[in-house]
Amino acid sequence: MNAIEVREVSKRFGNTLALNKVTFNVRKGEIFSLLGPNGAGKTTLLKIVCGIFPPDSGKVNVLGIDVLENPFEAKRKIGYVPQENIVYDKLSGWENIVFYASLYGLKSSHVKGKAEELIRKLGLEKHIKKLVKTYSGGLKKRLSLAVSLIHEPEVLVLDEPTVGLDPSARREFWNIIEDLRRNGVTILMATHYMEEAEALSDRVAIINEGKIVAIGTPTELKKAFGKLTVIEVSVANPKPNIEKILKTITGDTVLVKNDRVRVHVEDYESYLPKIIEVLLNNGIRILQISIVEPTLEDVFLKLTGRGVEE
Repeated sequence: MNAIEVREVSKRFGNTLALNKVTFNVRKGEIFSLLGPNGAGKTTLLKIVCGIFPPDSGKVNVLGIDVLENPFEAKRKIGYVPQENIVYDKLSGWENIVFYASLYGLKSSHVKGKAEELIRKLGLEKHIKKLVKTYSGGLKKRLSLAVSLIHEPEVLVLDEPTVGLDPSARREFWNIIEDLRRNGVTILMATHYMEEAEALSDRVAIINEGKIVAIGTPTELKKAFGKLTVIEVSVANPKPNIEKILKTITGDTVLVKNDRVRVHVEDYESYLPKIIEVLLNNGIRILQISIVEPTLEDVFLKLTGRGVEE
């Protein structure tokens, strides 16, 4: 059964076409990621799914409910955590949870038990009575998740859930998301972090300039669109023209990020000596060379011609 069905959804802001006939399904109980760069249309799409924006055309159903025709009924099934902070700094963590519970008309007798369960699961026990202005970014993210789950939604929508978190806090948040899925919550998540999409997702939709260009499991996408091999070269002195130089000999996709160069090839044994020679002849000092499997970032570059963080 599909928890979310999006059909031919389009949205325009002035002269900008933010979404162009987007269609996909999210199966009940899965983690489904929208992977794409900033400005690709991810946030707009999530807001349409949650009934915050109406589409110009197309339909969205959440658990069989038409979001346009029955927005309030649909919203009771959805928990939404946007990019921006949704908790109030001048209230304590507990007061934030009680406030959001009141918006859903929940009885206080029900709220206490559910709130205590969420606080325990999200590791907020030591902080819940403190003012939110004293919280770290990671704690605010956890509290935002708590207030979004207080009405026990069946579908959770997360917009860039780990932006701004340090690596440790990000990993902790991943564990929380996976635990929610194990407990039957369907999760639709937007991210521009390749590692995040690959680590968490049952399926991924790659979105670029308002269009979905591929959908599948991370493994399926890498097999279908990734080259057989990637030559990864770490260099000491990256130069702006590295990409252009390498394309002259490989004629294929090249991704340059900081001091790391990834070249997609089908026959690395024949290309590797040429790549080394060209780099050295152009005064580029090589630190390390690896032969690696394609990643989702390689797939994204193959499909769109640019890196996801551009």
